[in-house]
Amino acid sequence: MALTRLEIQAKLEEILDVGGHVYFQPPTNVKIKYPAIIYRLENIDQRFADDYLYNKDRAYLVTLVHPDPDNDVIEKLLWAFPKIRFDRAYDSDNLHHYVYVLYE
Repeated sequence: MALTRLEIQAKLEEILDVGGHVYFQPPTNVKIKYPAIIYRLENIDQRFADDYLYNKDRAYLVTLVHPDPDNDVIEKLLWAFPKIRFDRAYDSDNLHHYVYVLYE
């Protein structure tokens, strides 16, 4: 059964535990506090058969932003969601970014 967006939010907050912040599609004027998980709706994959929609899956782009390059949240995300895949990592502004694609 697919997770709702609010269930995803709650699980992400649980993974970061205390001291972390989770943001869903934050506007540009929001001051992000780190460590943080920032996620947004990336895609809705629709499948049709005989001109009828029979399945749709939402995909979220999830970015973990952490000052510590060796943090344990990197692995926690992979174990917490059965339909998540690691996409890439990069550094920016002295912060380490880890990008995942999560399917609900």
